[in-house]
Amino acid sequence: MSRIVHFEIPADDPERAIKFYEKVFDWQIEKWDGPIEYWLIMTGEEDQPGIDGGLARREDPTTGVENTIDVKDLDASLANVKGHGGEVIRPRMAVPGVGWMAYIKDTEGNVFGLMENDPNAA
Repeated sequence: MSRIVHFEIPADDPERAIKFYEKVFDWQIEKWDGPIEYWLIMTGEEDQPGIDGGLARREDPTTGVENTIDVKDLDASLANVKGHGGEVIRPRMAVPGVGWMAYIKDTEGNVFGLMENDPNAA
């Protein structure tokens, strides 16, 4: 069974959004040391229920919060999505040191990410 493992919040003004989430929910937000402008969100202690997420500069005005689902085999999952009426909207890409990711749209128009864990992704 695949589980939601990450969420991503788009922001027109990342600094403003970071202040909001830190003040309202007491989340810890840190700049990611990666090749893109991205912030990691820690929502609580690791031994507590819940997931952590990220924050990125909004690229498309229609983008909302997106969840990411962990999959064992990204290519097989993408084929499965297509076979059941979904659409791949951002193809397989490396998230360096994390894994392989793609974004899909389900049959209802909802967008979410699929992530195959692979620390060697580059």
